[in-house]
Amino acid sequence: MGVWSFVKDAGKSLFGGKAEAATLPEADALKAEIKDLGLDTTGVEISVDGDKVKVEGKAVSPEMKEKIILAVGNVAGVAEVEAEDDEDGPAPRFHTVEKGDTLSGIAKATLGNANRYMEIYEANKPMLTHPDKIYPGQMLRIPE
Repeated sequence: MGVWSFVKDAGKSLFGGKAEAATLPEADALKAEIKDLGLDTTGVEISVDGDKVKVEGKAVSPEMKEKIILAVGNVAGVAEVEAEDDEDGPAPRFHTVEKGDTLSGIAKATLGNANRYMEIYEANKPMLTHPDKIYPGQMLRIPE
């Protein structure tokens, strides 16, 4: 079982305004967010217990499961995501964005080459809409 911590106060608010951002997300709102992103949840169940989200079942691929973990974890109000480990491959590699980070800087630190930033961008689509639009507290998937 893997457990990933997220910055609870960072991320996308599913409720519209800052006053409502403190509201804990419900499973239906998270499922709607995943659907809006176009991610395939076949074989996956999402449940919420306070500020913790559980992702259970076997996704269509390890990559899709990692994207689902990030999609729900990068929502305001979510502090932790728990998911069953996949036997098919290595454990997911994530990076939490800090103030001043850029995708090229993250690529240099994690992949050894700043010019590989587009690999990180591609690995985080559709959650990322532009390589320059990342924010502190956001968690990103680092490709193998």
